[in-house]
Amino acid sequence: MKRLKHIHKVKELVYELRVKDAAVTDVLTVSPDVMMSEVRSILRRRRITAAPVIKNGELLGIVSVEDYINWLIERTDDLPVRERMSRDLITIYDDEPMIDAIKYFEKYRHYEFPVIERETGKLLGIITKFDVIVALLRSLDIDYYKKEISEYKKTHFFHDMLADETLLSFIYHVPGGDIKRGGEASSMLKRNLGYLGIHPDTVRRVAIATYEAEMNLIIYGQGGDIKAALDNTTIFIEVTDKGPGIPDVDQALKPGYSTASDWVRELGFGAGMGFPNIQNCADKFEISSKVGQGTVLKISIPLEQNEIK
Repeated sequence: MKRLKHIHKVKELVYELRVKDAAVTDVLTVSPDVMMSEVRSILRRRRITAAPVIKNGELLGIVSVEDYINWLIERTDDLPVRERMSRDLITIYDDEPMIDAIKYFEKYRHYEFPVIERETGKLLGIITKFDVIVALLRSLDIDYYKKEISEYKKTHFFHDMLADETLLSFIYHVPGGDIKRGGEASSMLKRNLGYLGIHPDTVRRVAIATYEAEMNLIIYGQGGDIKAALDNTTIFIEVTDKGPGIPDVDQALKPGYSTASDWVRELGFGAGMGFPNIQNCADKFEISSKVGQGTVLKISIPLEQNEIK
């Protein structure tokens, strides 16, 4: 049981934590004018397999052990790193959720990715699978102590309310188009549910569903509202927008279907899994949409038995 709780918590954290929470910022970089003959000793001193190539703060490419070996095999004359470095880079932004980094590792099979500051376009650092694991373990440890301190307050919240019925609600206003703020509302709701002592598995389902809905508001819906309410049996979530609406709801619900623009895809979003992920987390899911008027999502997620005391 304890192991399952940890697994559920990790699933929550990969949506809550950002890439910058795991990225290593103390990164060895090299100039494009460094000679290939020097690469081996540079990488060996820091016990790394690759180094970003930087000029005037701009990321030009990456030179790796593989690049060095290929240069040796070809037996060409010594030449600057800029002539042999890898220029076709796959980077990830610092404010993206950790789940996106994990998807990158699965999709591209790379060991590490350069992390770019979205606001400046400059290299922030490097993220590896190991860095992700360390960040998750660190957050699990911190969360454990916070949970111990507030346990009494959590489990007695509803019990101490004097009313025949209690309905607690939260409303979050989500601005449209501002991707760097994506996940703020879902993170705040997740934190509040944790304060109330909601079962971690329930919190995880709510966090994933509201994150996907929030990103839809930002990317497609021109902003909107997320309303969450809970009684002693169920969490009810309603997501509304005044965007362009969805012409074909059935098509939009299919995994992989997406109408995301190029700039959204370049930022790592718009894979067409938002609605399917919400459906997988919800006990009940309803969607209504009118072209030119907007879209409404209604999501119900039951609480664990005896979860609210």
